Amino acid sequence: MSAPTAIPRYPSDVSGSWLAGVLSRPGTPVEIETVDVTPVGTGQTGATYRIAATYATNPGDLPASFVLKLPAGDDAVRDRVTLGYRSECAFYQSVAERVTIPVPQCYHVEIADEGANYALLLADQAPAVQGDQIAGCGLTQARLAVRALAGLHGPTWCDPNWQTFPGLAMSVVGEDAIRGLGDISKMAAGITIEKLGARLSPQDSETLLAAMDLVTPWLQGAPDRFALLHGDYRLDNLLFDGERVSVVDWQTLGVGLAGRDLAYFMGTSLEPDLRAEAEKDLVADYHRALLDTGVSGYDEASCWQDYLLGMIQVPLISALGCAFAVETERGDDMMAAMLRRGCAAIRDLGTLELITS
Repeated sequence: MSAPTAIPRYPSDVSGSWLAGVLSRPGTPVEIETVDVTPVGTGQTGATYRIAATYATNPGDLPASFVLKLPAGDDAVRDRVTLGYRSECAFYQSVAERVTIPVPQCYHVEIADEGANYALLLADQAPAVQGDQIAGCGLTQARLAVRALAGLHGPTWCDPNWQTFPGLAMSVVGEDAIRGLGDISKMAAGITIEKLGARLSPQDSETLLAAMDLVTPWLQGAPDRFALLHGDYRLDNLLFDGERVSVVDWQTLGVGLAGRDLAYFMGTSLEPDLRAEAEKDLVADYHRALLDTGVSGYDEASCWQDYLLGMIQVPLISALGCAFAVETERGDDMMAAMLRRGCAAIRDLGTLELITS
């Protein structure tokens, strides 16, 4: 087996010898003739590249292309999201084989320097197409997404081992931490409204502020059932290929009410009229898929209630992302679209009243 060179820091560091080293196995060496590296994706929290490879020796019928994730090129972004890098690597190292949610095959994962340097080599999902967060989706994609989500929640349902999993990035445990997140959320709401300006209507700004005022009691009063959460389960992190979907970007793993992931997807991905028309059926689809994984003692009425409560996840994650992420035109448009849809869902579903009651 070839010894892998150092973790590549830039795409120019991705050599044939590095790729051969990470793909080779004892007794089955791989020899690479050429590599071609091109950028893909939006690059908001990391750098993603497609590697096209030609082989001199390919004993394992390896594919002709891969997707490689490296840290962000911007030092400020990289330093801010190293916890997310650790979370994503932990997912592929310790979680992916224990759940049934569809994810790309992982060929290599390596991380060093407290997460500042890492390399994640995945199967290329082409010709699958990334969901469009700004445009939203229709019912076909929504059904694929909610059914797939059950494959994460079901196998981890109420298993206390996940509450102390070292790869968690977004779990908040203890009264002080919950109150701290509540305070940060209020601050993030104000920053978000200032940043987005006219992109947010006065009504949506009011809903955002009211929702962030309730983050602390929302977390304190959550039902005691829980599962492993993706944390940012939305269209930009889903790849669609006909009747198949693959889920990517595992940098926000957490543990909490499963309805948070479900509501976050529905609230950010569907236009309000379509969501109102289809959400009962979509939640029922998710619930049936959840039961198919072996979950018991969880009825459809409880699932619907968790969905209503979970809708606070939309303004929470959107505002935190908008307030503390690097500002871009597309990023602001995306956050505005997500908040517009999510705030409408909160009003339509009576989520704030449910929490205060």
